[in-house]
Amino acid sequence: MKMVLCGRVAIVTGASRGIGRAVALALAKEGAGVVVNYVASSGAAAEVADAVREAGGSALVCRADVADPAQADALVKAAVSEFGRVDILVNNAGITRDGLIVRMKDEDWDAVLGTNLKGAFNCARAVSRHMMKNRYGRIINISSVVGVIGNAGQANYCAAKAGLIGLTKAMARELGSRSITVNAIAPGFITTEMTAGLPEEVKRKMLAQVPLERFGSPEEVARLVAFLASDAAGYITGQTILIDGGMSCV
Repeated sequence: MKMVLCGRVAIVTGASRGIGRAVALALAKEGAGVVVNYVASSGAAAEVADAVREAGGSALVCRADVADPAQADALVKAAVSEFGRVDILVNNAGITRDGLIVRMKDEDWDAVLGTNLKGAFNCARAVSRHMMKNRYGRIINISSVVGVIGNAGQANYCAAKAGLIGLTKAMARELGSRSITVNAIAPGFITTEMTAGLPEEVKRKMLAQVPLERFGSPEEVARLVAFLASDAAGYITGQTILIDGGMSCV
C-alpha cells in the first residue's frame, strides 16, 4: 500500500504522549518524517522518536516551550535544518489548569491561554513563512469539543480551544492562496492517562453524554489528522471537525 505522506515532514507539538504520540506514529506510518516536540518528558519523547523510526519514518526530538515565540521559531528552524522542509504542522500541545472562574488565578488563565492558543499561533506564524515560500502546507490545530459547547470549571481551557477555532478560520483565509490548508479537530472524551485515572462514577457520568457510549482512542484522532495532512484533503480548509462520539449533537 502506498504511503500517502512519503517525503513530507511534520512537526507535532506535545508529541511525547497521548494524542500527540498517536499522531506522530500515524504520520510516520504514512511515510512522513516527524519532529517530536516536548517540554518536560524527554524520555517519553525519545521513546516516541524510536517508535517513529521503527514505523519506517525519520525522527528528530526537539524540546521547545511553544508558548515562547523564540522557542517556537527555533523549533521550526531545527526542523528545516534537519529535513530541509516542513510540510505539516500539528498544533497539539496543551495543558489544563481547571477551576471555577470565581476562583481562577491569573497565572492559571495565562498559562493555559499561553500554551494552548498562543503556542499554536507562535508555531503557525513561524512555519507559515516557510510554507508560503514552498506554496504548500497543512496546518492542523487540535481544539476540543468543549471549545464548541463549553464546560464548567474550564473557562480558560474552553476559551483557548474556542480561540483555536477562530484562529483556524482566519489562517485558512490568509494562507489559502498559497495552497496551505488550515483545519481544526475537536476531540471529545479520548482515552488518555488522564481519563484512565478517573473514578468509575466520573467515567459513567462522562459516557452518559456520549451517544456511542464509549471513549474515543488517540489513534482515531490520529487517523483523522493523517487524512487532513494528505493530498486527499486538499480542498478542505477552514473547517472544525468534531470527533466526539456524537457528544456535541446531544
